[in-house]
Amino acid sequence: MPDDLLSGASPEGSYNAASIEMLDDMEHVRLRPGMYIGGKDDRALHHMVAEIVDNSMDEAVAGHATWIEIELHENGHVTVRDNGRGIPVDPHPKVPSKSALEIIFCTLNAGGKFSGDSYQTSGGLHGVGSSVVNALSDHLRVEVALNKELYAMEFSRGLPQGALARIGAAPNRRGTSVTFHPDPEIFGSLKLKPARLFKMARSKAYLFSGVEIRWKSAIADGETPAAATFRFPGGLSDYLGERLDGATVYAERPFAGLVEFGDKFSVPGKVEWAINWTPARDGFIQSYCNTIPTPEGGTHEAGFWAAILKGIKAYGELVNNKKAATITRDDLATGGCALVSCFIREPEFVGQTKDRLATTEAQRMVENSVRDHFDNWLASDTKSAGAILDFLVLRAEERLRRRQEKETARKTATKKLRLPGKLTDCSATNRDGTELFIVEGDSAGGSAKMARDRKTQALLPLRGKILNVLGAASSKLTSNAEISDLSQALGVGLGSKFVLDDLRYDKVIIMTDADVDGAHIAALLMTFFFTQMRPMIDAGHLYLACPPLFRLTQGAHRVYCLDEAERDAWMEKGIGGKGKIDVSRFKGLGEMDAKDLKDTTMNPATRKLIRVTIDEDDPGETGDLVERLMGKKPELRFQYIQENARFVEELDV
Repeated sequence: MPDDLLSGASPEGSYNAASIEMLDDMEHVRLRPGMYIGGKDDRALHHMVAEIVDNSMDEAVAGHATWIEIELHENGHVTVRDNGRGIPVDPHPKVPSKSALEIIFCTLNAGGKFSGDSYQTSGGLHGVGSSVVNALSDHLRVEVALNKELYAMEFSRGLPQGALARIGAAPNRRGTSVTFHPDPEIFGSLKLKPARLFKMARSKAYLFSGVEIRWKSAIADGETPAAATFRFPGGLSDYLGERLDGATVYAERPFAGLVEFGDKFSVPGKVEWAINWTPARDGFIQSYCNTIPTPEGGTHEAGFWAAILKGIKAYGELVNNKKAATITRDDLATGGCALVSCFIREPEFVGQTKDRLATTEAQRMVENSVRDHFDNWLASDTKSAGAILDFLVLRAEERLRRRQEKETARKTATKKLRLPGKLTDCSATNRDGTELFIVEGDSAGGSAKMARDRKTQALLPLRGKILNVLGAASSKLTSNAEISDLSQALGVGLGSKFVLDDLRYDKVIIMTDADVDGAHIAALLMTFFFTQMRPMIDAGHLYLACPPLFRLTQGAHRVYCLDEAERDAWMEKGIGGKGKIDVSRFKGLGEMDAKDLKDTTMNPATRKLIRVTIDEDDPGETGDLVERLMGKKPELRFQYIQENARFVEELDV
């Protein structure tokens, strides 16, 4: 080996041993918070509170705490208290110079939940929750009432601000209190929201009926009470009853229960559940493991649905309903509202934020525990069982009908339209990745046919401007040729008959000329989709193409410009070629050759698209604006022009 390499010198002179950084635990958490709490966003901010609450919940589930208090202070601090055993404060045997409390809050991978001796089940598994919260807080104070004595220690950004101090006697107090303030250096201007913390507090009480959750807030948001106490002896059954309050349900009482695994499995624990079906709303499932929400589901959810599916099919066979065999898990989830909570030792999650349970045996444990009880429940309540079975069979029949229609729709779309040359379909047999371009005029359609990807891109030329559907009678909608062509090509109905699953294309792209007429046609089409196919917009399927106004050519170099400003900028700096810059203005899509159209508007790698969205914060304002601009009352448009004319600086006529 050369001497210069043995001496540590880098051949490049810039990368050597000194380039390798070593961060301590707290520095790494602050530099990479996403590894520990998922990021720096609002969800991550509230996850910090959940980490501390989960520690108190572990004490309650283990039988050492009977109440937990969550308090949001006016200054943005939050306090979590419990009457559990209290964090140990004696010196740690491996680091006698530090207390166990300091080790827990300043060292990753340190905690009392690794061996299983202190907690049979717990939500904290990796020994990082408390230390991560400490690292990401500009102030954190821990108080521990232990053996009738009160101790306290303060930290800032993961570093102790003094030694553990004995405050005095506490003869009538026990447990742990953690007060912290999320660091603005990490979370910026984000603030803890009372409504979100209130919801968390209430859900924790439902998840473990043996604990009382107390809520306090000094911050008023107009909807969250300043104080409340939660205790729900009925557990998840009570929770589901609140979620479905007032809704029509198929079972008078939900299928609910609690089963302990005991010694039947290698991983002891228990599972609690509650489920009912309703035609009044979409179905949902909320699952938890050791009181930790698992929004992405996991093995416990899979086991629960497997038990329900096998049980309902077996009941269908028992009552000689042959159609029950066609029911799938998707049918169960249609109108099926479920809550599932399991408690197991040493669960395996996907990631530190614990969004998905990965413990393999949990699926078998939950399925076997729920299945027998579900069979007995169906047999004991035949009225509810029959209503649920009939509902699920109808859902299965509807699903099969839609699938059959979808399989034949692509083959018959052109025949349905009976307009040769109108719809130029793609060859793909499923919706994923397919695109329908709604093109202005047949001339543009000719270039687009040569520019498109035949496998995934379809074309539907429209002649002129479609009907303004706002305020139009339903008879006009159904008799209008352009709207009928569009509806049939998409494979969906209008208004209340629209079904998102029937949509034949992944993207629907409005492609019109970059002029006033083109903008008007696009506005009419967006109005049509907004009023007749709103779910398509909500699901993100509607787009606007962005064809350029100009093409600049200088030698072998070519660039496209969306507007005059972009053209002028390129003219000033040049486009990299030699000689005079030739400027071509496109009067419409029909003037663009296939190469121009492909490079600028149809090729996913080079084109620009605008996704059509609706303001989530105020969807009503969008509806009002559409009504003002596209409705039947011209005085509303005139008023809008008067109100906004001052914002128009120049009209290029």
